[in-house]
Amino acid sequence: MFYHNKKLQYFKPPEKPDAVYAMKIQELIGGTFGEMTVMMQYLFQGWNCRGPAKYRDMLLDVGTEEIGHIEMLATMIAHLLDKAPIKMQEESAKDAVVGAVMGGSSPRDVIMAAAMNPQHAIVSGLGATPSDSVGYPWNGRYIVSSGNLLADFRSNLHAESQGRLQAVRLYEMTDDPGVKDTLSFMIARDTMHQNLWLATIEDLESSGLETTPVPSSFPLELEKREFSYQFWNHSEGTESSEGRWAKGPSMDGKGEFEYVENPQPLGPEPEPPQPDPRLHGTPKTGQTQGNS
Repeated sequence: MFYHNKKLQYFKPPEKPDAVYAMKIQELIGGTFGEMTVMMQYLFQGWNCRGPAKYRDMLLDVGTEEIGHIEMLATMIAHLLDKAPIKMQEESAKDAVVGAVMGGSSPRDVIMAAAMNPQHAIVSGLGATPSDSVGYPWNGRYIVSSGNLLADFRSNLHAESQGRLQAVRLYEMTDDPGVKDTLSFMIARDTMHQNLWLATIEDLESSGLETTPVPSSFPLELEKREFSYQFWNHSEGTESSEGRWAKGPSMDGKGEFEYVENPQPLGPEPEPPQPDPRLHGTPKTGQTQGNS
């Protein structure tokens, strides 16, 4: 059962409308690493969790928090779009377009960068949409919920790292004090969540329920162990030999890294099976028959 508190987690309204920036904020809602993604990812991981109750409870705590982040961003977009008609945005872009023409760059690129998202006026009535900054709808394939908590927690760390990176970039793209203040709160929560997932990974591995490599339940003797810790140099140069991954004990403590400077193929040249004639693929040899 979910409950909604009408007050926002945190919010400072923008000082002035900015429909172009509203389009950019959409990335933090419906982008690959936006709040919709982490919300659904954490909730599904929690709902699907068969492990200790503390992990399920924690996942549902954070997933529910992310719902509030979407509401904050949707409210921000509504303020940014208020009293910001398309005509105003077109007027503000004129000088930039003239400069692009005189400077030899693409006017089309400038227009696209300085234009309001027309769906904000046509589809949502000056409101947020479940899509990214170029209007692509949010996709459920963005989320990871595998049932293996170590694999999922690592995906969560990745998502929060990318999400904070994008929020910081958007922070740098505005001078509006209200927007910066709200984003500052969200960036702080991303800091917490990155630390959270690092802590959950440590907690889970120390419990012995999951260890590296994932899945740790697969018997190691069933993999070809002679290749488990080899780094293969597959490009020109040997600078990669200087990294931690090229020598010393492996990170899982179960082997030693080995640097293979000139890896060699271990299999034969491929010889694909000939096609079934009923599929009418082109065979390696044979006589072509016509339709006469």
